[in-house]
Amino acid sequence: MGATLLIITLLIVLISIITQFIRDMVSVASLTSSRIDLDEIFQYSQAIIDNKHNETFDFINKARLKPATNSYLDAVFPQHTVRHFDNGTIVKENATILMLCRNWELPDVLRSMRSLEDRFNKDYHYTWTFLNDVDFTDLFKLETTAMASGDTQYATIPAEDWSTPWYINETRYNECVKKFTEDNIIYGFSKSYRNMCHFNSGYFYKQELLKNYDYYFRVEPGVEYFCDFQMDPFRLMREEKKKYGFVISIIEYEETIPTLWSTVEDFLNEYPDAQHENSAVEFVTNKEPIGFAVLDVETNSAYNLCHFWSNFEIGDLNFFRSDVYEAYFTYLSKSGGFHYERWGDAPVHSIAAALLLDMNEIHHFEDIGYYHNPFHTCPSSNNMRIGKRCICRDEDEDDEQPISDLEPNSCLTKWWKYGSGKRFIREYFHEEDYL
Repeated sequence: MGATLLIITLLIVLISIITQFIRDMVSVASLTSSRIDLDEIFQYSQAIIDNKHNETFDFINKARLKPATNSYLDAVFPQHTVRHFDNGTIVKENATILMLCRNWELPDVLRSMRSLEDRFNKDYHYTWTFLNDVDFTDLFKLETTAMASGDTQYATIPAEDWSTPWYINETRYNECVKKFTEDNIIYGFSKSYRNMCHFNSGYFYKQELLKNYDYYFRVEPGVEYFCDFQMDPFRLMREEKKKYGFVISIIEYEETIPTLWSTVEDFLNEYPDAQHENSAVEFVTNKEPIGFAVLDVETNSAYNLCHFWSNFEIGDLNFFRSDVYEAYFTYLSKSGGFHYERWGDAPVHSIAAALLLDMNEIHHFEDIGYYHNPFHTCPSSNNMRIGKRCICRDEDEDDEQPISDLEPNSCLTKWWKYGSGKRFIREYFHEEDYL
């Protein structure tokens, strides 16, 4: 479309020049003098060209930053504008930005905060909620409070929510950790990592600081957001009745979850009404390759290993508080897989969303550029990148991973086909602006 617009613009300029030239010729011919002043005609034509050039330049600059300043021109593709009550306070959703982190991660915490504040939260001032399995230091609180545009709140996770459950056999647990370590399975050596995944799967939404919220935006230390949001994702979730939002979908390491799917099948046998009638079950079970540059996944179960990368997720806390999710998590937890194996919260959340929700309640935030080592994603539309002022990572650099959506281990094409589809652009913007 960009090329078409350029051609049309050039034609308009050319027609304007020719029209003006003809008018000048007629005007000159009507003069009593029989000589044609070519210099004057040239000057008229040049003035027209300069004027059209300035108009085009002004149009292009609507999408650019003002030079030498931190202020911005009006957003090109704004979905939401910031609303205010009569008293001047900002209209916000009942939501919080959530980060589970450690004191020693403070530098990366601040980098993540600065990125999200600059790209989104400076306009809305949502509260930051910080959770830790130990007390936060005064320095951590001081520096994160200074970085936040809104309020900050801090909590220490109760030991019973973080520690290994009582029903896990300690001897078997130690043997499994040793085996996973010897097999060099990612994070297989770490009990702390298992505690974190167990907590993120079934306890984060039960924390006291979150009990009065409806939505959360999960943020991790050391991440980066590439594009201006130009909308409130919490408002989108509420207005469009979405319950789970993601940006990246990839394949999980099967060696970390050898019995996860069989345990899920056992759960569904015991709770036959748990699966939604319009679920995205095919997204997590169909193994048919889509396209040419994709992996032909062969697994030891019906699960195709596709999951939403949960280090970025925007979710409805009431979904996790629901009876069906609580039954799901409890069943999985008591099977021991979080500890005897190394189940991550990402496949646990993803399978829950795919099976327990209507597929149309899951949302792909296609226009949010995002980086978490080692993967990143950025809007595919060049117009969207310009309009949202994205600064995407350079894929040509030797140390840079390609955009995850284009990699063979991406599950995004499966989501387009077996989930709610590639709908974001068509539903919320004019499609012709991005083609």
